[in-house]
Amino acid sequence: MTEAPTPIPQADPRAGYLEQKAEIDAAVIRVLESGWYILGREAETFEARFAALIGVAHAIGCGNGTDALELAVRACGIGAGDLVFTVSHTAVATIAAIERAGATPVLIDIEPNGFNMDPAELERALKEPPPGRPAAVMPVHLYGEPAAMDEIAGLARKDGLRLIEDCAQSHGAAYRGRVTGSIGDFGCFSFYPTKNLGALGDAGALVTDDRELAVAAREIREYGWRDRYVSAVPGINTRLDVIQAGILNVKLDLLARDNARRQSIAARYDAGLAGLPLKLPPRRNASTHVFHQYVIRTANRDGLREHLRGAGIGTGIHYPLPVHLHPAYRGRIAAGPSGLCVSQKVSREILSLPVYPQLADEAVDRVVSEIRRFFL
Repeated sequence: MTEAPTPIPQADPRAGYLEQKAEIDAAVIRVLESGWYILGREAETFEARFAALIGVAHAIGCGNGTDALELAVRACGIGAGDLVFTVSHTAVATIAAIERAGATPVLIDIEPNGFNMDPAELERALKEPPPGRPAAVMPVHLYGEPAAMDEIAGLARKDGLRLIEDCAQSHGAAYRGRVTGSIGDFGCFSFYPTKNLGALGDAGALVTDDRELAVAAREIREYGWRDRYVSAVPGINTRLDVIQAGILNVKLDLLARDNARRQSIAARYDAGLAGLPLKLPPRRNASTHVFHQYVIRTANRDGLREHLRGAGIGTGIHYPLPVHLHPAYRGRIAAGPSGLCVSQKVSREILSLPVYPQLADEAVDRVVSEIRRFFL
């Protein structure tokens, strides 16, 4: 009997833990033995180190990436009656955070040959906004590729809007030499376990170079306190768990190495899949893509996915529906004047291949071989 091939998962956070098991276990024990379990030194150490990595003065740890986005919106003074321009081709957290802050999302279509916000569509939407006060632009650096920040930032500044970067998938990515998260008023990060910098549970952070915005975000993060137990402004409770902070302090040391490995895997896919009837991930000039996902496009996505499943190869679809087609949002979210046709088309064609730092070259080659077998 022929032995079944070893399964290849699409992502494998456990492999990352096992690689640094001794250091991570020691960090967890250090936190447990410290007797300090809410914020404190471990969280402050991570915040300082992460801010330095991004190249900004302030990082504010919080419970998850969704909370980071909400904190950014609220710290900018944006709420009821305010419009935040973002995309529909994203994780639903982007839109959920805007609505949780009381603001109104306006959805912009993505670039015809990419996955990020189309600056031309943003410009049209800013000229013809729906009812409300335009207040902010929230581009998403999807899959690890920076959005077109020169154009997007220029449009935001021209109209006096806040710029909030959704960096949940772009840890360490750079646009024209600037790390994502350092370009806008805020950069917002998720440390979900599968991210390029992943915790072993939920965690998030937002970063900024603006001291006043940082103070506002810290206050809102913890009930609106300036003095303990006295709320100066309405706030929430979304503190970075110190055990997760300890884990992130360990994993931060390998982020650059892990991103380089992701880029090496992407280059191997590029070479192996060249010439097939599918679209490979785009790269923006003068940008550093960190390949949180390696996403191909093909009209026969579902057939290819089933073939790979049969060969023991895991894949993902990020995301099967643009947010405006989710039952919770259908028919009630404003869109730019040109609609969201590209977002809808892309959602039917995208497929995320296995990519994580511990993925061996032999496994990448097996994925390539099976895709070539499907098409040829």
